[in-house]
Amino acid sequence: MTEQKKVENVIIVGGGPAGYTAALYTARANLEPLVFEGFQWGGQLQNTTEVENYPGYPEGIMGPEMMAQFRAQAERFGTRFVTDDVDRVELSDGGVQKVFLGDEEHRAKTVILAMGAEPKRLGVPGEMELGGRGVSTCGVCDGAFFKDQKVIVVGGGDSAMEDSIFISKFAKSLTIVNRRDEFRASKIMFERARDKENIDLKTPFVPEEFLAGESGKLAKVRLRNAETGEQEELETDGAFVAIGHIPKSEIVQGQVETDEDGYIVTEGGSTRTNLGGVFAVGDVVDHTYRQAVTAAGTGCMGALDAERYLRDADVPVEAHWMPGGEPAEIATGSG
Repeated sequence: MTEQKKVENVIIVGGGPAGYTAALYTARANLEPLVFEGFQWGGQLQNTTEVENYPGYPEGIMGPEMMAQFRAQAERFGTRFVTDDVDRVELSDGGVQKVFLGDEEHRAKTVILAMGAEPKRLGVPGEMELGGRGVSTCGVCDGAFFKDQKVIVVGGGDSAMEDSIFISKFAKSLTIVNRRDEFRASKIMFERARDKENIDLKTPFVPEEFLAGESGKLAKVRLRNAETGEQEELETDGAFVAIGHIPKSEIVQGQVETDEDGYIVTEGGSTRTNLGGVFAVGDVVDHTYRQAVTAAGTGCMGALDAERYLRDADVPVEAHWMPGGEPAEIATGSG
């Protein structure tokens, strides 16, 4: 048999603001965290241009640069990184947690799940190509960049209404584009958005293509009437796609408790899941705020929760094989 790797104190799955903050705190607590940050490390901020609403950056900072700084700070205190995607996990209630890269098994006393979420996409031409050049998925993040400009918000739920109300404080005019005449948003949110003087509704239309102008930035959106099929072009400086998010919780489905939308459920006021030794932080938990600063805050919480668990819990002893075939006992308690 091959030599079994040591049982880690903590493995962190995910490399966005939540995962990196959890790594920073656990590293400073001398827990020597192992982070599987994924090939797309940095989370959604890796696809973001300028970030102006994170405290401590008065001049703003590019999203990828900020994530590189988060990562470097965690690494300074001894965090180890694996830039690979976890294939599967075997989670237990209070036992040793197992994380797999292919057939390569890694064991830990605690796991912090920080896989994040990704915005739902329309899947139309120009949507990805013009990301950061007029097309956005975060009104709170980018709305202020469109002061006195014309924008559209695509979507009919509460998220679209919230984005529209926020962006309308800056935009000259805002058009909510929805594929149906009816809106999924709650009545109060819909009425708040509808009653804004600079917000108009355009139904039943769906975006077919985002078109760049001579500057290379978004200039128009081609819309299709969902009932008649007729097309028209609408000039706009910005487009916000607000049709929801998908939590990246596939690898833990059926092991930790998730809600009907796939978000991991945690105990109120904590990052604890229904399994002892398993914690969840960031956008894989968060329906509501989905900001870098809130994700980082829960990353801190997850690290502190894991540290306290390691201090107080009695993780069972496991046997494993060492070279030569003799079993060796490994104590996996708090040490």
